[in-house]
Amino acid sequence: MEDHKLGAMETRFAELIWVHAPIASGELVKICQKELEWKKSTTYTMLRRLCQRGIFQNQGGLVTPLLSREEFQALQSEKFVEDTFQGSLPAFFAAFTRRKKLTEQEIRELEALIHSEQEEK
Repeated sequence: MEDHKLGAMETRFAELIWVHAPIASGELVKICQKELEWKKSTTYTMLRRLCQRGIFQNQGGLVTPLLSREEFQALQSEKFVEDTFQGSLPAFFAAFTRRKKLTEQEIRELEALIHSEQEEK
């Protein structure tokens, strides 16, 4: 599995791409200068890094996502559960709910999600 963990600045940069994609790399440089106060070289270095990690691509000066924000978040979540809870979703859920009590609405949403997964099998 590719390394899809991002630092704080990488995350801010990725969010800019997801919001504006597809985007010309030159336009991305301008946005990063304004939003992040980055130089052109910083933008291209960060872009190259995230392209090498399989999150985005830059072909012909057009930057597009290889992974949607949702796909990326799913990969991060899976990796976290795997690394921290030996892949056990129930162990993660138990740890999560020790400190944060679920609302009735959250419980209904989780139940609906579980039922829809059961129906798909």
